[in-house]
Amino acid sequence: MAIQKVAYLGPEASFTHLATKALFQSDLLVSTRTIPECIESVVNGKVDIAVVPLENALEGTVPLTIDYLFHEVDLYVIAEIQAPIEQHLMVHPNNEKKWEEINTIFSHPHALAQCHKYLYYRFGKVLLEQATSTAAAAKFVSENEQDCIAAIGNSSAATEYGLSIVGHNIHDFHFNHTRFFVLSRSNLCIQKKVHIDQVKTTVMITLPKDDRSGALHQVLSVFAWRQLNLSKIESRPLKTGLGQYFFVIDVLEDERTPMMIGALEELRALGCEVKSLGSYYTYET
Repeated sequence: MAIQKVAYLGPEASFTHLATKALFQSDLLVSTRTIPECIESVVNGKVDIAVVPLENALEGTVPLTIDYLFHEVDLYVIAEIQAPIEQHLMVHPNNEKKWEEINTIFSHPHALAQCHKYLYYRFGKVLLEQATSTAAAAKFVSENEQDCIAAIGNSSAATEYGLSIVGHNIHDFHFNHTRFFVLSRSNLCIQKKVHIDQVKTTVMITLPKDDRSGALHQVLSVFAWRQLNLSKIESRPLKTGLGQYFFVIDVLEDERTPMMIGALEELRALGCEVKSLGSYYTYET
């Protein structure tokens, strides 16, 4: 198989990078700075595939990923990766002995939120600064050894950027996993290694414009009477006015089966706008 270019939200040692390495061990990995840059790199043909964070078990969906896929681009999800997340507090080795005196902690917003209790009770008066990724935060701390600052990230980031971990597993809840979407211009489901057997389809649905009563109930009934199991439903603002939303639904079925084809046709017949992101398998790291 030809080597592919795979973009990921970087820099190296970010959680997205670790998840990408687990699935694409023999491919060329390309670091990007932001989620839009990562997605646009596959849209523009600079890479073949992009991997972006979608949802965390503690903090929910990454809104930028979902909104960008709905409003800005036409791409397909060809796989998803689920990875356990462990957050650690790390400092430059020069500051290891005075780490309790840190004045600023850097990390991705989701990572800061995942460690809220620890930060509140241990560093309640310390400034929290957002970074584009946990690895970017670690990299920044490594490059500013003169400042008494810290980063929150994974152990690989500490190793990659020469930092010392002074607080292990500081996330508030034990079960902390993140889903990552693997995106492509082609609707071709990846089948690489052992995966979770159940195939999944993600669809984005906008309700009929007449705003009739019971419209969402009708949408759900389309799946219910066909006994199509939904593993997730979430609303996101349409950005056209207050109270106007689109819905993201994960269906545990292949979009090419007769029941799913019929469901999507019935949704359109009801006046809904339907955007399918494709069917895919889930891989665990």
